[in-house]
Amino acid sequence: MPTYDYLCDACDHKFELFQSMSDAPKKKCPECRKQKLRRLFGTGGAVVFKGSGFYQTDYRSDSYKKAAAADKPPSESKSESKSEGKSSSGDSGSKQSSKD
Repeated sequence: MPTYDYLCDACDHKFELFQSMSDAPKKKCPECRKQKLRRLFGTGGAVVFKGSGFYQTDYRSDSYKKAAAADKPPSESKSESKSEGKSSSGDSGSKQSSKD
């Protein structure tokens, strides 16, 4: 069930309402009780699926997952070697300037 944004044209009261997609839009403002309420367009009208189990790749076989893991290079070792290289080159530059 999505969350919808509403705005009252009479009193400018703005609020969110959690309701079913099949429910009719509300018309009566909870603040001023006038029939000037309208539902706004926004991101709240969409359904967002989060977590595992929603994608085709979540149901791959164990053999596929093992083969995919074997194809990937380890990313942590690359980032560590890059950061070590930067710090060592920065140190060597400061040593050279201190000798001069």
